[in-house]
Amino acid sequence: MAKQRIELDILGMTCISCAEHVKNGLLSVPGVENVEVPGWNSGKAIVVTSEEVDVKKLSNAVAAVGYSASVKAIHQQETAVETESSAQEKVDFDLLVIGGGSGGFAAAIKGEEMGYRVGIINGGIIGGTCVNVGCVPSKALIRAAEAWHTVGHHPFLGVETSQVSLDWSKVRDHKNELVSTLRQKKYVDVLGAYPNIKLIEGYATFAADGSVFLGNKHYRARRYVIATGAQPRILPIPGLIEAQPLTSTTLMDLDVLPKSLIIMGGRAIALELGQTMARLGVKVLILQRSARLVPDHEPEVGRAIKDYLEQEGITILTGVQVERVSRNGDTRIVHARLMGQTREFEADQILVALGRKPNTAGLGLDQVGVKLDNNGAIIIDEYQQTSNPTIYASGDVTPNPEYVYVAAASGTLAANNAFNENQKALDLSAMPGVIFTDPQIATVGLTEAQAKREGNQVMANVLPLEYVPRALAARNTRGFIKIVADEKSGRILGVTVLAAEAGEVIQTATLAVKFGLKISDISETLFPYLTQVEGLKIAALSFSRDIDKLSCCAG
Repeated sequence: MAKQRIELDILGMTCISCAEHVKNGLLSVPGVENVEVPGWNSGKAIVVTSEEVDVKKLSNAVAAVGYSASVKAIHQQETAVETESSAQEKVDFDLLVIGGGSGGFAAAIKGEEMGYRVGIINGGIIGGTCVNVGCVPSKALIRAAEAWHTVGHHPFLGVETSQVSLDWSKVRDHKNELVSTLRQKKYVDVLGAYPNIKLIEGYATFAADGSVFLGNKHYRARRYVIATGAQPRILPIPGLIEAQPLTSTTLMDLDVLPKSLIIMGGRAIALELGQTMARLGVKVLILQRSARLVPDHEPEVGRAIKDYLEQEGITILTGVQVERVSRNGDTRIVHARLMGQTREFEADQILVALGRKPNTAGLGLDQVGVKLDNNGAIIIDEYQQTSNPTIYASGDVTPNPEYVYVAAASGTLAANNAFNENQKALDLSAMPGVIFTDPQIATVGLTEAQAKREGNQVMANVLPLEYVPRALAARNTRGFIKIVADEKSGRILGVTVLAAEAGEVIQTATLAVKFGLKISDISETLFPYLTQVEGLKIAALSFSRDIDKLSCCAG
């Protein structure tokens, strides 16, 4: 008869002995072939039976040893993992994850929590992009630059930063210390908490037989998750490589800051690091190919952030077509066309911020039928499954949005779907995004143009921050809140926040988009006074009220 794999939720376990009692109780049931309890604190047990077993007998067996059990899921063995003894004869792991960043760790942890034998193959420093060369170090530098800038510009402080000099080496060292601490706590130490996850160091390549190899060692698994991330993209611009440009990674580790910097690009990385460098005393020029900055955002954002950055002394040129790059000693030269005219721009260094390239080279994906898109990313469906049904992928190596929380969510989902017949799709309809400029740019849902393209009858309002009491009290009214809603139902379709604390505001808007809230749901909800998120309520009220006639607290 068909074997079964039964997942149980267990209540009452408080120690290692509890897990052993539950395991022994379940093994006493006739027909039970194998039991895995992945730690007493997991609250779970995975039972493999050699035949169909009455689940009531399983519950009774658990109750007999002093605990309670309920059935979470039942799978026929043909589509699930075989028993541990037979699996070991054929494969090394149930799940093998390639890549030790956020997406890979999320997949591995999910696999271990489900009771599977998991391996992680990781090349290079563990932790991936976010903690090592992305989110963590860049935000640490952004905060340092913000503090340095604020001392000389805050309306209540009279200190000028020119009175003291910046010690870049200390700033860089503090950044590196934070990176090292978080890598240890969030990756190395976390891995130690999951004894059933085996870390294998090295770079993996798929073989034609479906296994992966590192040198002479081959590993085979039932399912694979690829989470190898991405790296800064260097476009084939003549002379660019010879000019030895900086990337976001190398910029943050310079021994000495340049006096001048040209940034090629006009999206998140270009703007974040551009403002950071300018606040640390570097003369910054941003060259953007598109007609406006952050072209995927609301047009109001591009216009406003350009104005704010220019007020800080950053030069920004849009509609620039870079033709080639040259170098004269220590000076880099960008040759471009702007408004039909040939222009040359000089600086000590060039930062390339033109997107990221998925790390798929050398993986041997063609050997196992995994297809790539035109940008070199692994093509996946909504379940994170590739064109090879045994291989899944997550994070920046796929076309998914390049956010660490999307990588983690897709990694968890990939592992779950790999062993549960693709039960759940990745839902990005309410995905928040934040660009950590000052002011921050935060978004969720659809822009006004996107909502119209999807056929919605749209209404949209923009609330300047001068109407938000928190912004007035902080003497920082740069920015706005824009709400896009369906005209008939009032349902909120998208929100954009340009504000000093936009990243904190956007999660409330995310919940509104995710759960289909209406404008009236927001305007009729209590919001605390003198908070930036109160602006969301005022923006909602602007659809039906004259904001100039409102008293304090949006009454």
